[in-house]
Amino acid sequence: MRIYLPATVRDLQATSIHPALVHTVTDALRAELAEDDQEMLELVAFLAAADDSVDLIRERGDVPRRVVISADVPESALEPAPGDAIETALTLIEPVTWDLVAAVHSDDDDAETAAEVGAAAEGDEEAFERLGDRELLWYDVSELEALRVQFGE
Repeated sequence: MRIYLPATVRDLQATSIHPALVHTVTDALRAELAEDDQEMLELVAFLAAADDSVDLIRERGDVPRRVVISADVPESALEPAPGDAIETALTLIEPVTWDLVAAVHSDDDDAETAAEVGAAAEGDEEAFERLGDRELLWYDVSELEALRVQFGE
């Protein structure tokens, strides 16, 4: 099952990633957005992970750059999320190792983007809303070492 893990730059150094919640196309999301196709549902789940990345940046005081990791895991690695979670959320019960990762997505190097991510992480709702208009760059997992160097971690 394809999942989207909210992350920060710091997670790129880890041997595995284990956020409490991940996002995916769930039955609840399909019911909520019954008129949308699979591609749109995947985008909704992906953007939910990007939003959670902002929360992680705030909690960790990490580099103001959203990171989302796309991975394929067995359904047995997932459980229902707490009742107050959004429709895309599931609880990850097993760490995700890099061999399960398909891609890494992150904000670009643009200083304006970094300023908006930083402002959003500090609670600026308008900056947070503007981030929805900024696409994350796509990197194949084979580019992980180059990303680590690029991000200076």
